Amino acid sequence: MAVPAHIRNVPRPVNTVVVDNGKEGPNRFSVRERSGTKYIQHGNPQPRNGKVIGHIFEGKYVPLHTETASEGPDMLSYGAAAFAHSVSSDILSDLLDIYPIKDACTIMAIAILRVIRPSITAERIATHYRRTFVSRYYPGLALSANTICTFQQKIGQDGKRRRDFYQKRASSVMEDHHIAVDGTLKQDNSNVNDLSAFSYKARTKGCREVSILYAYDIEAMEPVCAEVFPGNSIDASSYAAFIRDNDIRKGIIVSDKGFPPSQIKKELEERPDLHFLTPIRRNDMRIANNDMLSFEGVLSGVDDHVVYKKRRIQGGRYLYACRSARKAAIEEAAYLARRKKQKDFQPENYEKKRKTFGVIVFESDQDLDPRIAYLCYEERWLLELVFKRYKNDECLDKTEVQGDFSLLGLEFINFISTVLTCRMLKKAREAGLLEKVSYGELLEDLSSAWRMVDAPEDPATDDKHWVHTLNYVFEELEALGLSRPVPKTKPRKRGRPRKDPKESKPKRPRGRPRKSNQSADLL
Repeated sequence: MAVPAHIRNVPRPVNTVVVDNGKEGPNRFSVRERSGTKYIQHGNPQPRNGKVIGHIFEGKYVPLHTETASEGPDMLSYGAAAFAHSVSSDILSDLLDIYPIKDACTIMAIAILRVIRPSITAERIATHYRRTFVSRYYPGLALSANTICTFQQKIGQDGKRRRDFYQKRASSVMEDHHIAVDGTLKQDNSNVNDLSAFSYKARTKGCREVSILYAYDIEAMEPVCAEVFPGNSIDASSYAAFIRDNDIRKGIIVSDKGFPPSQIKKELEERPDLHFLTPIRRNDMRIANNDMLSFEGVLSGVDDHVVYKKRRIQGGRYLYACRSARKAAIEEAAYLARRKKQKDFQPENYEKKRKTFGVIVFESDQDLDPRIAYLCYEERWLLELVFKRYKNDECLDKTEVQGDFSLLGLEFINFISTVLTCRMLKKAREAGLLEKVSYGELLEDLSSAWRMVDAPEDPATDDKHWVHTLNYVFEELEALGLSRPVPKTKPRKRGRPRKDPKESKPKRPRGRPRKSNQSADLL
């Protein structure tokens, strides 16, 4: 098709030709360069057209931009991803000792995204991977929904590597640290895995569940290891298997009544550096036989009024009895309220119960200070907070997978997310930020801090690589050590600065200046 004259006459580079593509649009008239000459038998040489270098549009030549499109966005969400990444270096190092580098990075990327984007689904992980700095910390990962499902199944099938990772963490626990052990139930209505079963709470919940046991280092304030058990497995029967599978050999296990030391008798004999501190039931005969309710002192350094008694019993073990005045008042009020509602108050039962209100008795194989024993169990509530964060803050209250191996791989990644959450909470608390905003609000603020991809890795608050970041977000980044603050100048002293007497001009004498003799003569 012939090109109109007014198109051919538009100024363009030399040695080019205009070609009509025949399709309407801005690219209809292409400008091609001459790439050589072709020879035709028994004819004149003909020019050969080369590649397209531009187009004629709106009466002018528009060159073709041959630069390749960028492989990704030029700016990413920085704050929340950097916060999670700042507390994860040793976890990645442990993973690299056990897993191939790509698998270790994939585990960390998914775990971080589940922390900074609670309740994220597998279909959305790739989207948020590309829009956050997670893609810069762990580049080149394939995180589609199908790829993640396959990857979780692969992690679940490799039980040896998961155990090696947990055992590596358990071996780093200090001997004098206290390890809280407890379990939680998680909804799982899958019909194709053997871990989903009706628990003892199924009559109230009406759904099948899986049981997840966690070990928590009270001093380090983070989980040590975890394991998944069938939902119909009681804590006592899983206790010994949990100790063996994760090879917990050091520390003092602080558990509740569902984890009796009789269940790990063999494991304690094989592990001389492993000890226990466990409460016993209030109707245990050892309490009456050792007169444990005859208290002998008041604990100091406790935010409550607590009386105690310590007694060594047969077998070399110790009993520690503590009675909290605050808890005793709460339990007594609750007991009387129930009796009032049910109209079945009996004086003899009340007198029998009144002695044990607010009382807790521990059994241990260690000779401990009663104050230490009481505080260890009081701090065990930290593990309950972990489960609360696990289900609420991270929105991991449902498995949303089907097979056994997929469930095991999912919970392994969830464990990494829980460790990161505990560390981030601890860091934010030490920085004083949780006194101003909640943890969820802090993540939301940090997610709004966007930064250019080509920016330096050591961010400064006053550089030009931030994208519409607010001042209060900068303050949060600086408090967490994720951005260097602007250097502050020394405050100036109040008032006008003093002048140097050497530089100051002499003052003019007061009054009207006298006329000179010359001016008088002129008059």
